[in-house]
Amino acid sequence: MRIIGIDPGTAITGYGVVEKRGDRILFLDCGAITTPSTMEAPDRLKLIYEEFNKLVDQYQPQHAATERLFFNNNVTTGIPVGRALGVILLAISQRGLTWTEYTPTQVKSAVVGNGRADKKQVQFMVTRLLTLAETPKPDDAADALAIAICHSHSVKVATMIKRGVRG
Repeated sequence: MRIIGIDPGTAITGYGVVEKRGDRILFLDCGAITTPSTMEAPDRLKLIYEEFNKLVDQYQPQHAATERLFFNNNVTTGIPVGRALGVILLAISQRGLTWTEYTPTQVKSAVVGNGRADKKQVQFMVTRLLTLAETPKPDDAADALAIAICHSHSVKVATMIKRGVRG
């Protein structure tokens, strides 16, 4: 099963693609869709949409996962992220992918084993779990891989529950 994890943003949308084979999680690709700040918002969103669709064409994932948006103090900064997520969700729906959203705590728990882990701990574990030579860059790509890893673990648990298997 192929999974694409997405860390949406207007300037940088991180992506990470993994393949789950049995108990193994294999790294396929990661990177970022970037848009210049000089572009108008509608054009930036169109570019994110088009580039995301190219990734789906290239990797043919069955599942897409994102992190739930969380606004601490400034909702205004979250609006552009929500817009980017909106065009990603449109593409996901049009392509018939299954979509799951995880809280930051769920992602950290799945990858590090601690829902309060910091960014460096998550990046370290992503690198280890996927046996990568170096930490994925930019940070948004590492975050997207963490989301994909979280989903790969969650799919396993959901399948076990469905089959009535106890851990």
